[in-house]
Amino acid sequence: MTRREFTTLLAGATVAWPLVASAQQPAIPVIGYLNGGSPGPLAHMTAAFRQGLAELGYVEGRNVAIEYRWVRGPIRPIGCHGGGVVHRRVAVIAALPIPAAVAAKNATATIPIVFNVAGDPVKLGLVAGLARPGGNATGMNSFLAELGAKQLGLLRELLPTAARIALLVNPTNENAEGVTKDVTAAAAAIGVQIDVIHASDSREIEAAFTTLVHNRADALLIGSDIFFNTRRVQLATLTARHAVPAVQNVREFAEVGGLMNYGTNLAETNRQLGIYTGRILKGEKPADLPVVQSIKFEFVINLPTARALGIEIPPTLLARADEVIE
Repeated sequence: MTRREFTTLLAGATVAWPLVASAQQPAIPVIGYLNGGSPGPLAHMTAAFRQGLAELGYVEGRNVAIEYRWVRGPIRPIGCHGGGVVHRRVAVIAALPIPAAVAAKNATATIPIVFNVAGDPVKLGLVAGLARPGGNATGMNSFLAELGAKQLGLLRELLPTAARIALLVNPTNENAEGVTKDVTAAAAAIGVQIDVIHASDSREIEAAFTTLVHNRADALLIGSDIFFNTRRVQLATLTARHAVPAVQNVREFAEVGGLMNYGTNLAETNRQLGIYTGRILKGEKPADLPVVQSIKFEFVINLPTARALGIEIPPTLLARADEVIE
């Protein structure tokens, strides 16, 4: 979902998030949890968020309440309504990814916001600085826009003769342009042609594979995107069906049959999101909490998938992998 769509929901969906008509404070603090994905595929992320809260002494249903709002899936679409959130008098808003965080920031300058984004929080207008956020928002920052070049390097190390690699990006993601530029520049440096293919829904993902097979791409790099994360089973299935070696940024892709992943551990960043949310509930201010930057990346290889593709993983890659799925 784009930032504009989030903003529209913020402006018009106050009915979706119950309002508190009086100024009376709730008996326990309420967290507004705004996620731009679907609850089912991202259940491990919300579980990690609750784990982080628990580490600070907050247990959902006991001494804290969480109001979930999702863009996709069976739960009523977010009116993530900053407007609704403000009237709901939530104690803090947890928002991810970029469109949700920006929409929440635009909706309120007073309610604390903890975000988890894959872009530059300063350029996005979320904070004044990483060390000193200075406003009502802070959170987690994953350098996913820069991962494309590293993922491309892994594909080339795996397939030294690869001359043409497809890059799948979601054009509605605010990082799409940055990821495309990063990968294209890295590809030019090593003499690889990049075919950029766009997809923002399941049917377009199917069409993307038709295109990359027609173009005879040697491999596929799946751009960092929360929608693609929720479609990891579809992506892994299609890569197997069309015998396309692929890399994505989430370990769950490799776990469901994708060839490999390289990226941040989303469960860990969401646990940190919960910890920061708990710290704010305890009285700390977002302005004083530095943005946490992800510096540890995870590399997972699925060996059965490699064998099915007829690929022998170089010993150098196996040695660098954090986990090898047998």
